[in-house]
Amino acid sequence: MSGFVAYSGPRAGRPRPAAPTSVWHALAHRVFFWLWIAALVSNVGTWMQNVGAAWLMTSLSPSPLLVALIQTASSLPILLLALPAGALADIVDRRRLLIISQALMLAAAGALSWLTILHLTTPILLLVLTFALGLGSALNAPAWQAMIPELVPHDDLTAAIALGGINYNAARAIGPALGGMVVAWAGAGATFALNAVSFLAVIAVLYQWERAPRASLLPTERMLGAMRAGLRYVRYAPALRATLVRTGAFTLGGSAVWAVLPLVARFELGLQASGYGLLLACFGTGAIVGGAFLPRLAQIISRNALSGVTSAVFAIAMLALSRTTGIVTACVVMAVGGAAWTMTMSLLNVAAQLSVPGWVQGRALSCYQIVMQGAMAGGSALWGFTASAMGVRASLLLSAIAIVIGLLAMIRYRLAGDGELVLDPAPPWAAPQPSGEINPDSGPVLVTIEYLIEPERAAEFANAMQPQRQIRLRDGAIFWGLFFDTARPGRFVEYFLVESWLEHLRQHERAVMSDLEVQQRARSFHIGTLPPIVSHLLSAERVDELNAEFFARAAAEPLQTGRA
Repeated sequence: MSGFVAYSGPRAGRPRPAAPTSVWHALAHRVFFWLWIAALVSNVGTWMQNVGAAWLMTSLSPSPLLVALIQTASSLPILLLALPAGALADIVDRRRLLIISQALMLAAAGALSWLTILHLTTPILLLVLTFALGLGSALNAPAWQAMIPELVPHDDLTAAIALGGINYNAARAIGPALGGMVVAWAGAGATFALNAVSFLAVIAVLYQWERAPRASLLPTERMLGAMRAGLRYVRYAPALRATLVRTGAFTLGGSAVWAVLPLVARFELGLQASGYGLLLACFGTGAIVGGAFLPRLAQIISRNALSGVTSAVFAIAMLALSRTTGIVTACVVMAVGGAAWTMTMSLLNVAAQLSVPGWVQGRALSCYQIVMQGAMAGGSALWGFTASAMGVRASLLLSAIAIVIGLLAMIRYRLAGDGELVLDPAPPWAAPQPSGEINPDSGPVLVTIEYLIEPERAAEFANAMQPQRQIRLRDGAIFWGLFFDTARPGRFVEYFLVESWLEHLRQHERAVMSDLEVQQRARSFHIGTLPPIVSHLLSAERVDELNAEFFARAAAEPLQTGRA
């Protein structure tokens, strides 16, 4: 899969660009145009592969569980590799990472084609090579999503992301039908071969792309540190956490359609491979229509409420599919389900994007993928097991009930609306100015900020500092505290601990515009004639090892204070 998905909406806080004369305007940019064409070819190949793999498994084994595990094998790698892949997308050259991931998928699809044509494929081999394709997709997805702003100017970013959704859903409409015809005419091995060839188109365009290197004043983050920073951000970002919960709740129930649809087509409706492809084509067609109407509906209903409505419509579609006995009715139900699925997932994708600043984009969005694909993998196995034990129709009925139950998450976890989060980078904060050279690996670092306030406003000040706590922890602190002086009740000291000097310097680059309002409110309580006093203290446990040179140069000079 190329990586183009239904993923729309500019980052919160940026001024909305003027709408281009046409959504196709973004294709005027040469590299983006050719990548979009190559991605369309690759996405069509992926959907053909999905049809061929699912249909081949029904031929190799009639077990509903094994058929459902095709979806699990495809989704599970995202669960395992999404966070490392997101970290890689933020710290290494994205072009090279994309070429490597595309080459991995080419090799897996080529091997599966060769084995299938020679009639050597077994259910286990099919699952293993499907898993290998999933590994390539897991490495590919975060880097691809983060790459789009590099290919088009900001004014065309919204159009470019919208084109990604059109690309994916057009492939969903074309690929399954084409895959069904190829399976019927030449066998599943031919779909795998065509999918392998499709990756060559993406590799060729990426190879020709001369990506401009990005300079940074700070060293590149290490892999483990970058992963910890991503997880820490998710932990202390309520808007992103709400999106993750809602995504998991919907996808867990909704994954049933991908898990048991081959069984519905073959055993409940008596269709051949071409009929199964037709059902998926109807789903893709509905997805395109739903995506086209989504912007208009989003102007009328809030993102939070609209996602609830579309989730409920998808649950109704699953209920109808569990009772359907005719191909015409099934096609209509699948079209409605496709529209509801795409609108729901697009709304969740937009909410995730609006919750993420640029510095942690790949990592935070990889956590979104972990939740989505983890729920998809686990749900597919669950509904496959349910189909084995209770029947295919009962599995679809229970999945519809699960979606409705998942809607209860709306009560506590609300999706952020436009403009609620301002995630543009804040003006650069002044870096601390030590008296000498500090080893960047020194740490931990204790940062203290001393405030002088009116004692009668102590409780109000403490409440105003709670959002500051969340910001410090989200951007790199491993501990935060607020203390008052018992001898001087109006003297408060905020302190936070960061694991290294370099990590604290990164904190200064991670601030976003919404943080400034929090900081300004906290500092409005300060009544001193001078700004709050800021100190940076380094752990003395490893002075000899790491900072002997600093003391030799700085002698007895104290560390200077600066903005935290």
